[in-house]
Amino acid sequence: MRNRIFADALATSFLAGELSLEETVARATRTLGKTWPWLRSVAKRYLTVFNGPTPPRHQEVVRFLLRNAVFQTACAKYSSVLRVHQWIAEPMRMRPAKAALEWHVPPITTTGDLADWLGLTVSELDWFADLKGLGSKRSAKRLRHYHYRILAKESGNIRLIEAPKTRLKELQQKILRGILEKIPVHEAAHGFRIGRSIQTFVAPHTGRHVVVRMDLRDFFPSLSAARMQTFFRTAGYPEEVADLLGGICTNAAPLEIWRDTGLGADRRSLREAHDLYSRPHLPQGAPTSPALANLCFYRADCRLAGLAKAAGAVYTRYADDLAFSGGQEFERGAERFSIHAAAIVMEEGFQVRHRKTRIMRQSVRQQLAGLIANQRVNVRRADFDRLKALLTNCVRHGPSSQNHEGHDRWQEHLKGRVGFVESINPARGQRLRAVFEQIDWK
Repeated sequence: MRNRIFADALATSFLAGELSLEETVARATRTLGKTWPWLRSVAKRYLTVFNGPTPPRHQEVVRFLLRNAVFQTACAKYSSVLRVHQWIAEPMRMRPAKAALEWHVPPITTTGDLADWLGLTVSELDWFADLKGLGSKRSAKRLRHYHYRILAKESGNIRLIEAPKTRLKELQQKILRGILEKIPVHEAAHGFRIGRSIQTFVAPHTGRHVVVRMDLRDFFPSLSAARMQTFFRTAGYPEEVADLLGGICTNAAPLEIWRDTGLGADRRSLREAHDLYSRPHLPQGAPTSPALANLCFYRADCRLAGLAKAAGAVYTRYADDLAFSGGQEFERGAERFSIHAAAIVMEEGFQVRHRKTRIMRQSVRQQLAGLIANQRVNVRRADFDRLKALLTNCVRHGPSSQNHEGHDRWQEHLKGRVGFVESINPARGQRLRAVFEQIDWK
């Protein structure tokens, strides 16, 4: 117990300032009231272990000290005279990592400051952040923060859409606008960015000898709450504030939603989905999730862009879709390149859906995110034909007869699909527009 108290006090002093040896030793000396000869060795080892860009958690430092042989020996040898002379009680402050010094995020240093910034009481802040995971244990739907919709994909996998309720969504939008949108993402990222689109994602790969397409597995749910909290600490927020921000932006799905899904999915798929979504993760449906996913993939984007440049290729990413393309030299080593790219993705904590990796040469249809990239960005002929047939049936039989998926705003839905084709291929889009305008919506 005494060792734990000393470790707790030293951890507090270590974390109170910048990572320099002399300052760390000086703060530890103030804490213990004496320049113990072993302090420098422990401080030096601490700075070596925690030399990353993000400040460690308090408990991580405590565990490090309790496992440190020099500290353990000192506690045993000087147990009768070792005392905590002074607890370091410096005010909390923003401590951004070196890479985050230019991020113009609002300074929020205490739980009370965060509650005020979000327009909440401290108890309401705790309720929405739900760091104890009580939301995943509540059976009453009205007490949950999310609405859930389970989708079965053609591949047999299951996707969970988690839509935050109104008040939580407002808090997430505040974090998105006030913090996340002020942080730059990598130039290779084209998804969920103003001025970028699926078209800008595909355009750099048109007319290339070979296009390599890779797909990430479980992109959003694979990003854990711990990773989000680490990101906010990297931005400079103290541990308590970072944990609460991460809690508001993540979720753990309750067990009850997996019962009687009506999907006819096999038990194994449901069990895997339950295990994946029951852990605190980025929810697909929250306004903060796309921005956080882009920001947390930044280092992977840097490494993949560097790998592509070294191979004479171009790299872009749209959410979980990765695309690389190049000329004849890149074409000769495309298979080997895809293996190296997959290794980088795995090293960064993500997974590649290997069976969806495609190496597409000019002799085949080079398809990215549902668009064609061979000579120019274009919509697939089959997609155009299906949409044209749907619009024609709306003209002949009435629009309501074709709304098989029950869209609440069916007219706006179809109008958006026509507009998308117009943005990619104006000539084809105008033909669809002419049919759309013949629909009698009355």
